[in-house]
Amino acid sequence: MKLLITGGAGFIGSAVVRQAIADGHSVVNLDALTYAACLENVASVADSPAYSFVQADIRNSPALDEVFAALRPDAVMHLAAESHVDRSIDGPGDFVDTNITGTYNMLEAARKCWNDAGKPADFRFHHISTDEVYGSLPSDPAVLFTEDTAYDPRSPYSASKAASDHLVRAWHETYGLPVVLTNCSNNYGPYHFPEKLVPVIILNALAGAALPIYGDGANIRDWLYVEDHADALLLVVRKGAVGRSYNIGGENERTNLELVGALCDILDDLRPRSDGASYRDQISFVTDRPGHDARYAIDPTRIREELGWRPSVTVEQGLRKTVEWYLANEPWWRALQARHGVGERLGVRA
Repeated sequence: MKLLITGGAGFIGSAVVRQAIADGHSVVNLDALTYAACLENVASVADSPAYSFVQADIRNSPALDEVFAALRPDAVMHLAAESHVDRSIDGPGDFVDTNITGTYNMLEAARKCWNDAGKPADFRFHHISTDEVYGSLPSDPAVLFTEDTAYDPRSPYSASKAASDHLVRAWHETYGLPVVLTNCSNNYGPYHFPEKLVPVIILNALAGAALPIYGDGANIRDWLYVEDHADALLLVVRKGAVGRSYNIGGENERTNLELVGALCDILDDLRPRSDGASYRDQISFVTDRPGHDARYAIDPTRIREELGWRPSVTVEQGLRKTVEWYLANEPWWRALQARHGVGERLGVRA
């Protein structure tokens, strides 16, 4: 397939780019190269004749029209988004502009391209979203997010993603644009920008700094290894039913405290502290995030039964692979630590 992937220099997007090239697709990576993007994420495929890069902003509608007219993709995988909840609390406007208006611009550019090509039935607009649009779950492990769960976003970030989901569905119902949607659980793995929980814990531990856990650490997330997610996304864009949404989960629920403890244990094994103490001694509980959702957990039955996908690793296996990657790639993360906001506590004012 000829794929247009937005946000392909970001964390999840770059994993999709790398996997798409490995699978034999041709890829145009469209990215604005904002603060969390890094072209080093796709350096391993940059010399492939099947790969090309376009620096463009999804908030720039004329630029998108030019890209679509030149490329005429078989499918669009729309991952470009502002994605950090804490940053959305401090500056919600960027999230509205990028996640809502940017998605509208993408839909209109795709619709024009699709119309001009005679509305090919095999065209796909794949919108990649988050489980955070569903709000917060009770502690009962039998209660999970399904594709029919009502939307109940609680942060500017999740509200902006919910709005973008609704736009995509509306463009399908109103204009017939062939779309598929996915909502994923928390991703982790290689090339994760160092402002999210897993890389923060790894890098703070190595620096001898405090390991911050919001509140009492009881908040639960379902953890999905990013390369498993990329595999699922490419499966959905090829085989997902038009107009259908698919929840992608890791089937790995852990409290934040459990997750941090597991990372500490892996680091104790792979890079022991010089004083012989455990990295768990660096854990520090900090003021909770405003509106912090208690629990996310996905029921992945639909994608498992309809498309045959399941995650390939447990969270313990995936975390070990992630720690090993960060230990082996210090130049990559060192270069990002000077970027704006990295290492600072954001989102404390409501």
